[in-house]
Amino acid sequence: MNVSIIVPTFNEGPNIAELLRRIAAVLPADSYEVLFVDDSTDDTPAIVTACAAESEAPVRLIHRDAPDGGLGGAVVEGLAAARNQWCVVMDGDLQHPPEVLPRLIERAGQGDADVVVASRYAAGGTSAGLAGWLRTAVSRLSTLVTKAMFPVRLRACSDPMTGFFLVDRDAVRSETLKPRGFKILLEILARARYRVAEVPFDFAERFAGRSKASFLQGLRFLLQLTMLRFGRMSGFAVIGAIGAVANLLIMAGLQSLGLDYLWAAIIASEITIIGNFLLIEHFVFADLRSHASATWSRFAKSFAFNNAEAVIRIPAMSLLIEATHIPSVLAAAITLIIAFVVRFVFHSLVVYAPKHLEDAAADPAATSAARVRTVD
Repeated sequence: MNVSIIVPTFNEGPNIAELLRRIAAVLPADSYEVLFVDDSTDDTPAIVTACAAESEAPVRLIHRDAPDGGLGGAVVEGLAAARNQWCVVMDGDLQHPPEVLPRLIERAGQGDADVVVASRYAAGGTSAGLAGWLRTAVSRLSTLVTKAMFPVRLRACSDPMTGFFLVDRDAVRSETLKPRGFKILLEILARARYRVAEVPFDFAERFAGRSKASFLQGLRFLLQLTMLRFGRMSGFAVIGAIGAVANLLIMAGLQSLGLDYLWAAIIASEITIIGNFLLIEHFVFADLRSHASATWSRFAKSFAFNNAEAVIRIPAMSLLIEATHIPSVLAAAITLIIAFVVRFVFHSLVVYAPKHLEDAAADPAATSAARVRTVD
């Protein structure tokens, strides 16, 4: 079967030539195309273009000037632009060895699977390329938690966190995907039931460059997982919980410095209001921003509402303390929990409401196409 190999890249220039060389060594040139979906800020697009000119197999580049949806969004755009029914998704850093490609394709050729997963945790696979025991432990724990949250749909998949897999584009309902992070296979498998098969592989070390793993990526995964399982409100809740903890820590810290609890609560609230807005912009309502009002307008609405809410909540907290004599930090926690639901409703219906009714029904694929530059 012919395949389209989709490679999402971000500043992976030093790996491009070696990746294409190793793919060419294991697959006939007339059996595949390579489609780079690139969000880079360095010279990676120029390197891809230069390597494409020397490749016997078709090599195409989609450079996204305004990346949306992170790595998952890049994969969805690649699936939409691919020329073949079967699509391989793999990283560009060579931790996904191209030598596994023939086995993925052979397994798919048996005709009993919609998705063929290259698994680190199937019998015969390893995760040796993970940097250190901590990343290995985090990967294992994340996999266990993910499978526990989707016990039915992930039953046949030992490695739902892998970024190396082959998928039948005709079977996957790409219109249901709402990529917010870098675990696109989890997004695919959690949203619908598919026939899944696995091929073990050895997760390798990076060929060149630096890992993109970070605390921010971990937070993005946590929000992706909770929103897949429980919906948008759960992501809002996670960020609200982070903001609430930050609020309490700031408040307690200021009080330890001798500041009155009312002033401490006011300062803590202002800091966390701004921080929460930045987080929900990028992690909860990112897919609604393009149809909502401008960023400054969204911030003004959010800031004004949250301050109005604080004007009500802080005196209510004071009354609660005076009436019940509970600790001020506990009173703050109670009022923050009550405020959560009101905040979510306001942000969903007002802050991120579409500017026009027709925007709400706009074709996301058309919007996306306007933001990319394609090079054949």
